[in-house]
Amino acid sequence: MRITFTRKHTVLAAACALALGVFSATANAQIADIASIDNKQRVVDTRGAVVMSSFGQCWHTGYGPAPAWTAACGGLRPVVAVAPYVAPAPAPAAAPAPVVMAAAAPLPVSKKVTVDANILFDSDKSAIRPADRDKLDKFVAGIRGLDSQNITAIGHADRMGSDASNQVLSQQRVDAVKAYLVGKGVASNRVQTSAKGETQPTTLPGECKDGKNATNVACLQPDRHVSIEVSGTRTVN
Repeated sequence: MRITFTRKHTVLAAACALALGVFSATANAQIADIASIDNKQRVVDTRGAVVMSSFGQCWHTGYGPAPAWTAACGGLRPVVAVAPYVAPAPAPAAAPAPVVMAAAAPLPVSKKVTVDANILFDSDKSAIRPADRDKLDKFVAGIRGLDSQNITAIGHADRMGSDASNQVLSQQRVDAVKAYLVGKGVASNRVQTSAKGETQPTTLPGECKDGKNATNVACLQPDRHVSIEVSGTRTVN
């Protein structure tokens, strides 16, 4: 029967032999091979630590006289080399979040605007008709927010009747239009008026020659009117 001793068993056997004082040269050679012996004749284990008895005494190999530190070890144990601490590499910095630039707001633009209206009147009348009141309401709505100059309103009359009466009638018509605009909130000083009587007809001189009858009155309708106009700028985005 063959008995096989492991490395651990051999070290333990060597330790027991030292404790009993019968540590032979052969046992010493085995310990030197298994546990290694430092140059100061101390026995160290496979981890490099000095082997000590339960009384705190260091074991020595038996070669030569026991060193002075055998009884108390003198705190001198082989220094076990420790690999230097290497700090882990820092984690790569996270890529910065992309900066999303907001679209620039469009710059305001000033746009030139012209608003006009043509208000018609019945023959020999200066009262504003319902349909033409609607035109004036749209005109007022159109000039809101308009950085405008003064509103120009010009009154006209047809060529029936005398020049003097037609001049008065054209003034009455333009005054009626201005009063309506002011009533809708337009500043009075913004409305500049003038009356032209029959001097600036819309119809041609050769038209409407039937005299004062229904046909001729209808033909001259374009001449009985007040034209209003304003030009200015409006800021748009």
